[in-house]
Amino acid sequence: MFSKSLIAAVVAAVFTAASVSVSAQAPAAYPSTYPADYAKTVEGAKKEGKIVIYSATDSKAVEPLIKDFSALYPGVKIEYNDMNSTEVYNRFISEAAAGGATADLLWSSAMDLQVKLVSDGYALAYKSPEAQALPAWANWNNSAYGTTFEPLVFVYNKRLVPAAEVPTTHAGFAKLLTSKADKYKGKVTTYDIEKAGVGFTFIINDLKQNPQFWDFAKALGSSELRVQSSTGTMLERISSGENLIGYNIIGSYALARAKKDPSIGVEFSKDYNLVLSRVMFINKTAKNMNAAKLWLDYVLSKRGQTVIANDSKLFAVRTDVTGETTSAELVQKLGGALKPLPISPQMLQYLDQTRRLAFLKQWKEVTSKK
Repeated sequence: MFSKSLIAAVVAAVFTAASVSVSAQAPAAYPSTYPADYAKTVEGAKKEGKIVIYSATDSKAVEPLIKDFSALYPGVKIEYNDMNSTEVYNRFISEAAAGGATADLLWSSAMDLQVKLVSDGYALAYKSPEAQALPAWANWNNSAYGTTFEPLVFVYNKRLVPAAEVPTTHAGFAKLLTSKADKYKGKVTTYDIEKAGVGFTFIINDLKQNPQFWDFAKALGSSELRVQSSTGTMLERISSGENLIGYNIIGSYALARAKKDPSIGVEFSKDYNLVLSRVMFINKTAKNMNAAKLWLDYVLSKRGQTVIANDSKLFAVRTDVTGETTSAELVQKLGGALKPLPISPQMLQYLDQTRRLAFLKQWKEVTSKK
């Protein structure tokens, strides 16, 4: 007979061995290719205990990312503040000027406003260990990072817009609005470029890409354009038939809605198709600096990008992530028509107040003509 002490020792040894085996098989929270001292960043984040994020990305789309990040780093709480892109900018500027508590990290689809904040010195220069996996246009000075690859699209009501009328080019869209003026008057929607920062970014880049931009704007104006600051509102109104076609709509949101809503149709532009990338940067005075680094690195990692593509449906920017909502899939479909908006100082051209106001004045004059 074995003594009770010997049996206890054997049992303890078995459980210890099992524990070691499970530990050895458990995946690391971050890739083994990260710097040797990255563990200090993780420990620092755990001590901080949370990260405060200001973002223009819908909370529902971010839920899978937060869930997966929390599984990797359960000691780091995420305080996620969802607002529109202009609010992200204004709130951060106001709080920073007052010297009060503000975001550790900003993540917004208003690429120009994000670049302005970085240019004005608010961002931490931080070379993410994932930086080399990004396209060159998606990284500006290791301070501002592009995180997604989201095409802008035409959205239409499938019940009320026949296939023959669905636009596939900008010239074709303009022709539709003028040739079928009675049908589409008051039925076309896009972003309010004064209230929605993303809308202004998109229109300015249309100006750069489209040689006939002002003729195109005139056609939009002839339709008595309806503008909104929310993508969700536009999709609702197109679905109901209150509006028939939406222009420059963020494709990730539109495609996700189309899968659940049989009234929503989505079409890409074959002449040129702008691509948005949500820009992320760390506040250089972040209270929770280590936690902010963890979140940025996670979102840019292959694991994070896979969640972005497969669960958040925001289109991965990394070319080594495969699937339906990825840059690789879009390149295969549209090739050279894709025009990613590069993160660079060029985005600041129309944030100059004089130039911005002059453009808005001309835009109003052209699009308000009946």
